[in-house]
Amino acid sequence: MDLKEKINKVVEEISKNPNIKEQFEKEPVKVIEGIIGIDLPDDIVMKIIDGVKGKLTVEGVSKVADTIKGIFQ
Repeated sequence: MDLKEKINKVVEEISKNPNIKEQFEKEPVKVIEGIIGIDLPDDIVMKIIDGVKGKLTVEGVSKVADTIKGIFQ
């Protein structure tokens, strides 16, 4: 199983749909298994959750930086 591929798939779905993002914050395991379509072992799900949260944080910081940069140009 390619964890990076699964993480990217989940991040893509969350980025497209704010309702999924809200649900992910409340029930990340349920959202991940729903998007991927299979029941995964807990250790794998936790790795995917950590990866998704990390990517969402990096993307959020990048968007804020772009906004700030635009203000000063």
